[in-house]
Amino acid sequence: MGDKANAHTGAAGRATAADHPASVRNVVLVGHSGSGKTTLVEALALTAGAVNRAGRVEDGGTVSDYDEIEHRQQRSVQLSLVPVDWDGYKINILDTPGYADFVGELRAGLRAADAALFVVSASDGVDGSTRMLWEECAAVGMPRAIVVTHLESARSDFEGMTRTCAEAFGGEDPDAVLPLYLPLHGAEAPDGHAPVTGLIGLLTRQLFDYSSGERKEAEPGPEQQPLIEAARNRLIEGIIAESEDETLMDRYLGGEEIDLKTLVQDLERAVARGTFFPVLAAAPAAEGARQGLGTVELLELITGGFPTPLERPAPTVTTPDGAAREVKACDPDGALVAEVVKTASDPYVGRISLVRVFSGTLRPDETVHVSGHGLTDRGHEDHDVDERIGALSGPFGKQQRALTHCIAGDLACVAKLNRAETGDTLSAKGDPLLMAPWQMPDPLLPLAIEAHSKADEDKLSQGLGRLVAEDPTMRLEQNPNTHQVVLWCLGEAHADVALERLRNRYGVQVDVVPHKVSLRETFADPSTGRGRHVKQSGGHGQFAICEIEVEPLPGGSGIEFVDKVVGGAVPRQFIPSVEKGVRAQAARGVAAGYPLIDVRVTLLDGKAHSVDSSDAAFQTAGALALREAARDTRIHLLEPVAEVTVLVGDDYVGAVMSDLSGRRGRVVGTEQAGGGRTLVRAEVPEIEIGRYAVDLRSISHGTARFDRRYARHEPMPQQIAERLREQAPGT
Repeated sequence: MGDKANAHTGAAGRATAADHPASVRNVVLVGHSGSGKTTLVEALALTAGAVNRAGRVEDGGTVSDYDEIEHRQQRSVQLSLVPVDWDGYKINILDTPGYADFVGELRAGLRAADAALFVVSASDGVDGSTRMLWEECAAVGMPRAIVVTHLESARSDFEGMTRTCAEAFGGEDPDAVLPLYLPLHGAEAPDGHAPVTGLIGLLTRQLFDYSSGERKEAEPGPEQQPLIEAARNRLIEGIIAESEDETLMDRYLGGEEIDLKTLVQDLERAVARGTFFPVLAAAPAAEGARQGLGTVELLELITGGFPTPLERPAPTVTTPDGAAREVKACDPDGALVAEVVKTASDPYVGRISLVRVFSGTLRPDETVHVSGHGLTDRGHEDHDVDERIGALSGPFGKQQRALTHCIAGDLACVAKLNRAETGDTLSAKGDPLLMAPWQMPDPLLPLAIEAHSKADEDKLSQGLGRLVAEDPTMRLEQNPNTHQVVLWCLGEAHADVALERLRNRYGVQVDVVPHKVSLRETFADPSTGRGRHVKQSGGHGQFAICEIEVEPLPGGSGIEFVDKVVGGAVPRQFIPSVEKGVRAQAARGVAAGYPLIDVRVTLLDGKAHSVDSSDAAFQTAGALALREAARDTRIHLLEPVAEVTVLVGDDYVGAVMSDLSGRRGRVVGTEQAGGGRTLVRAEVPEIEIGRYAVDLRSISHGTARFDRRYARHEPMPQQIAERLREQAPGT
């Protein structure tokens, strides 16, 4: 499709460095787990010739834990790159995981790509998560096409799936989602299934037969003509509706035959603009065959219909101190602006960074500036440093082919960037720049861990640091209140991969322990206490007496200390000592070992000794007074309450609200969010939503998402508080 640009190519299928952005295509494969993305990547590479003698993809792959994790889980868990050459173009195919836990890898793929290929199974349909991903791409105007896989399945239904895609993705214009080809079925098998053996091009009216393992052109038979013409007419109308030539529709409806070249050019423009979304079909090649069904058509669409990097707007760039900076879009001779979209560790070559170059040209062994976004709240190291990069290579995987350079619009793997993390910007040493970050989901599933042994404890900090440097969707928390190390993840599978990487990649064995929430205590009613610390055991004695009053305050008040001593009963120099003792005891708790908050402590009276009173004695007396006051009144156990917002499809609103109520939540409002979804707002105790990231996915069949933020601490129900007091660490 379309005119062909020139690229510097090597052996068939083996991608080398591109010499001009017009010869590059960056496409990300998107779809739910099990839709066949990885199989499709292999089929495309096979057709392009990027295989070795064993029939495996030679230029593809993932990072070094592929066998240990992906084979065990039987699904992709990370972004991988397979660069291939086709008809003078370099195509960077980015394969993404389909499981929701690894949406960070998918977002990285969307950032690196210029177009998306949605992969849907002919036998499974379109799930809610795929619809949400489509909306994400629509929000940023990314061009998209759809490929229907699993046509070899007995339950496959290409025509039905095409209608489903039009309903799911077409929105108000289902005629913007139409097939370019119709499947050609072979002889019916005994089970009644007629396998797909070829495709019929609707624009060209040509038949492409794959039954021999090679793509062969033929003329369709007369029995196929009525079906072809009906689908062809609808496709032509859909293309013309997106044409920039406003006279074309009138000419077509007036009976004029629109020439094929005009239709193809308008199709390519509409696809590149993201206003028309063609549907194609694909199936893996039979054993020993060279080409999978539909792979040639897909490669032609990618090279002819998908946009070049030159058509992507220039990224938003600033200097590290925030000053705006204009950068020309995709200029190989411009200022260097590149971004780390994926970071991994290899046991043999160290850290490997997958980099998309947006401006300038990246070369091996040059010194670049690395600018981070300061994600210290997620456990990332803050950095703004110069680093010398190592070798550049083509694929992101075990087999790495050296590159001499990487121009604007292209992707490359960079070795030995020891400080750079995923999401960081690479720029010229003397001209540091920073790209605006892409949006990453907030990890909301806590995983509390402890080192398994002393040897593991010594390696734990470094292992965790590397883990979060690779994955910006993971947050590392060292909770000062519960004294726990917590990895916040996106789901159970995400947590499982994190633990396995700690164990296998970094040699750190950890134990998972129950996650604790930060409970607090407060006084339910006013109370008084007398702290008496009098000891005489030879030499200097200890003498301090203080009387206090404690009264509850509104939430968020903290601890107030008021001095109302008259007549010098407590010498002025010892009043701060009493306060220090009170605050120290409050931090330790007075009932169940949790910090005391939201009270006013008033020092009313006391006694001192001219010789035996001291700072330490009055600190002890202050602590004793607070403990005595607590014994004579009710102490509320306070739990943190979170403000939770859930974006959920209208079909699941009732189930979500019922579940929140079962978690002691209070629904405070709902509002329509458009697209058949509702935003539910609720206040829920944090102790009840530790696993909500997992449970919500089950309730909504993967179609809902939620956010949470701390609201306040409030009294816990008595029966739950009593149970926790029995397990309390003590005072």
